[in-house]
Amino acid sequence: MADYIRIFDTTLRDGEQSPGSSMNIEEKVIMARQLEKLGVDVIEAGFPVASPGDFEAVKKIADTVRDCEIAGLARCEAEDIEAAGGALKGAANPRIHVFIATSDIHMRFKLQKSPEQVLEDAVRSVELARKYTDNVEFSAEDATRSDPEFLYKIFEAVITVGARVINVPDTVGYAVPDQFAELIRGIRAHVPNIDRAVISVHCHNDLGLAVANSQAAIRAGARQVECTVNGIGERAGNTSMEEIVMALRTRHDFFGLATRIVTEEIYPSSRLLTSITGVAVQPNKAVVGANAFAHEAGIHQDGVLKNVMTYEIMTPQSIGRSSNELVMGKHSGRHAFRERLHSLGFDLQPDQLDNAFQRFKVLADKKKVIYDEDLEVLVADAVLRMDDKYRLIHVNVSSGTGAIPAATVEMAVEERVVKEAGFGDGPVDAVFKVIARITESKSDLLRYQVNAITGGTDAQGEVSVTVTEDGITAIGHGAHTDIIVASAKAYISALNKLGWRKSQKSTQRTDEKGP
Repeated sequence: MADYIRIFDTTLRDGEQSPGSSMNIEEKVIMARQLEKLGVDVIEAGFPVASPGDFEAVKKIADTVRDCEIAGLARCEAEDIEAAGGALKGAANPRIHVFIATSDIHMRFKLQKSPEQVLEDAVRSVELARKYTDNVEFSAEDATRSDPEFLYKIFEAVITVGARVINVPDTVGYAVPDQFAELIRGIRAHVPNIDRAVISVHCHNDLGLAVANSQAAIRAGARQVECTVNGIGERAGNTSMEEIVMALRTRHDFFGLATRIVTEEIYPSSRLLTSITGVAVQPNKAVVGANAFAHEAGIHQDGVLKNVMTYEIMTPQSIGRSSNELVMGKHSGRHAFRERLHSLGFDLQPDQLDNAFQRFKVLADKKKVIYDEDLEVLVADAVLRMDDKYRLIHVNVSSGTGAIPAATVEMAVEERVVKEAGFGDGPVDAVFKVIARITESKSDLLRYQVNAITGGTDAQGEVSVTVTEDGITAIGHGAHTDIIVASAKAYISALNKLGWRKSQKSTQRTDEKGP
């Protein structure tokens, strides 16, 4: 595959900047392992200088993942580059990704530097990054609002001193496909040494054009696409990995190019990210949404029954979707359980497996059938939250016509067990008020959403809760066959994430987000 599209996945860096999507170190490592299994070419693991937590996450991923490049983001500043070099020291194939803004508005108001100073910073930074690795990528932030002549000049300069990849970000989602393609063609035509570098694109979705712009850039000669699972990211998000990959595969007749992605791992990757962040995918989301392969109209159903290709241009199986087939039951053993989790992207340590298996047996006694989605949320609750400050032990509610809803909640707060009771306007409100009192939380509840994970009256309820405090937002996720228990889990999960994000903010060392 000499000429192919490289997939640069920035779920763990740009994607994590999506409100409420912050992940702790263990969650990032689990997601990175799944991205490795998915077959991405590059994992942008984080922004090492941003905080000690980000540095450690990048370092652990670099030490763990071996089958793809690991990138660390850095501004064109020595401190950033040195931090990235240190975090990536153990990587099998490290990449330092340096960036600086090149648009007039950014240079004038944000950087307060002249174009000449920006050019000097870019060259100096690429030279410094090459002391740590020969694999250096340079990004011209806000490229689509930059003077093309200046872009040609700065790209030529950084390639001359060793940049292997030059990235053209549509940082604010301003471009339209024809214009973006013309910019890529201009770079190919006017940067004399462009043959020594791969052209990359990083598109945001503010106008809903991130995937379309990336496709146009590919047609114009770009050979790397920076994207995220489920399209998460700043503001309206980034180019959706699953959409760009499946567009190239489904319309190979048009693009004539492919990726190295194992497409059967797309849906497991999407579900894993949802389990980790608690951020649900909209039902009509292309490729991975719940309705992506659903047919309700009679004409469509008739066509699909006669030949599935009448209304489906790809199969559920091609993205790793099992169509809710039964996979496990209460008689399933530990080995089958472990293998099924492995196929879903979870590689658990022995103590984690024991914890998850015990919870699986409890769930199997409550449900007649256990689906993949049930296992995903089970692992998210049983494993990814093991070290949280707050844990639910027991909850009991009483409510009904003519009765005042009351709740009793027993929780573990670090090493201490606390039990409280209280009233509310409804059973969920009563539970939330008691939890807030136990945790002494001053946060506001922004959003409460309930979904059934699978069909049937015994289905688990999946609850997402969004809370905010002091300008920080966090989303919690919980699942249980009892919707009140699921709600309590989701609220506690959100408070745990909120506390973690507040601690991260207190150690934050940069105010720039990146391309």
